[in-house]
Amino acid sequence: MTKIEFTRNFSDLSTDQGFQFEFYCDRCGSGFRTHFQPSAISTVTGALDAASSLFGGVLGRAADLSERARSATWEKAHDDAFERATQELKPDFIQCPRCSSWVCRKSCWNTAKGLCKGCAPDLGVEMAAAQSSRTVEEIWAHSQMAEEDREMLTEKSWRAGVRAACPSCNAPLPSNVKFCPECGAKIQAKAFCGECGAEIPPNVKFCPECGAKTAQANT
Repeated sequence: MTKIEFTRNFSDLSTDQGFQFEFYCDRCGSGFRTHFQPSAISTVTGALDAASSLFGGVLGRAADLSERARSATWEKAHDDAFERATQELKPDFIQCPRCSSWVCRKSCWNTAKGLCKGCAPDLGVEMAAAQSSRTVEEIWAHSQMAEEDREMLTEKSWRAGVRAACPSCNAPLPSNVKFCPECGAKIQAKAFCGECGAEIPPNVKFCPECGAKTAQANT
């Protein structure tokens, strides 16, 4: 009795009308589908089923015969079809001796190393990917900051106490504005002394802590 070699990387698409199988790569998931093989037994069992429904009685036992034929003869034909399918597509797949995965020769097999590309990646591909990744990192690292964002990072902006929402209507503020774009309320941002960092009360021309001249003294 011939043993039927089988793998886990296949789908059985067979029906009562015939046999068809899909074999796919464990690594990339792509694969091949065999051509549909019509089943000769489907014609026989179909005729027996029809005889059973038309005549009944003694011929009604044809239904039992139909089931027995399907379970025995069909299974035999199914095994034969599967064996032919494995032989047809076996040259397109190979089993990795390290991880035992079945992979496609076209995309996932490293011929030079005798291993799948999961175990022995293609160094040229990996190098190209690494260079591209490094280039993207360099672009982000050296990208120029927008002028508005640069202004927000100055010491003056940090000390001014930028608000994220209007204190009157709670509308979000897009930037360091003087008036709310929704309700028109004046945004009272805190002011701090540029010399000592102390908070400057409104309408004060000199810092109450160090006596330095404030920005309000020039208005």
